[in-house]
Amino acid sequence: MKNKPCKYGTHRVLEPVGVLPQAADKLDNSINIYSNEILIDVISLNIDSASFTQITNAAGHDPKKIETEILEIVHKRGKMQNPITGSGGMLIGIVAKIGDDLSHRDLKVGDKIATLVSLSLTPLKINAIKAIHINIDRVDVDARAILFETGIYAKLPEDMSGELALAALDVAGAPAQTAKLVRPGDSVLILGGGGKSGMLCCNEAMKRVGPTGKVVAICVLEEDREILLTAGLCHEVIIADAAKTLDVLEKAIKVNNGSEYDISINVVNVPYTEMSSILPVRDGGIVYLFSMATDFTRAALGAEGAGKDITMIIGNGYTKDHAEITLAQLRENPKLRAIFEKRYGKA
Repeated sequence: MKNKPCKYGTHRVLEPVGVLPQAADKLDNSINIYSNEILIDVISLNIDSASFTQITNAAGHDPKKIETEILEIVHKRGKMQNPITGSGGMLIGIVAKIGDDLSHRDLKVGDKIATLVSLSLTPLKINAIKAIHINIDRVDVDARAILFETGIYAKLPEDMSGELALAALDVAGAPAQTAKLVRPGDSVLILGGGGKSGMLCCNEAMKRVGPTGKVVAICVLEEDREILLTAGLCHEVIIADAAKTLDVLEKAIKVNNGSEYDISINVVNVPYTEMSSILPVRDGGIVYLFSMATDFTRAALGAEGAGKDITMIIGNGYTKDHAEITLAQLRENPKLRAIFEKRYGKA
């Protein structure tokens, strides 16, 4: 290796030179670490839902074809970044080696951690794929990955399984940002409320709106209605295809007593849902687009075309203390934790 190590990982960028790792087409995924890097023996990849859905659909839900596509992406790019969605995911693994410059950290070799930075910027080398769990977007692997100096991580908690923690930490930015955005008395519309990020956002919104607010979840599956309502994760559930904007708009306004919403939160895993997030929100309201299936052009120009004066926020996967905030939800709400344990606790 010839390049001087950079805390942001630019020394690992092969193509095009000069960009940061997330924007790069190809990374150096060799496992001889620099002094400011951490080497991880990877156990599982939690692939971003939008990415995994796209790969799975393109492969016709054939596990062998999914495996081939993932291996080809990583071989070509040196990282797990879907070329269609641009998104990655995150991983859990065991610390194998720590660079000399990072010896002061609270890590030691053998610690089990979850990386809290995207796979779309993480150098990754897969030796073999052991199992693919289509229903939960998880891939068990024999692999190694590199965490940069600026890469954040969480030691896996002792009071829950690694699989359970991984499922929650994978989307930790969404509920933590919800905690910052939602205020008492707000009306909140959550698109994709039946997924893991959706349920966490619903739970956090319910805590924040108080007795005078309202939380409405949009789900595509009828079975999610009872799950969400029984667990007390929202006040109302709408069954609708989030890509069908006018249907969503009509149903959303109806259950909110004819009024527009203060905030909408988009955590779906399919495209063409931008206007379903925008139209139900009042002028001066907030639209939080956490979904990696979001298209900025469609959102920006669509809002302009509809004459909507709203604040649109791009979902940042990181906010201060997001890991702690998210894991606390599973500890505080036994019903939510039970749902997660059933769906994601064991592969």
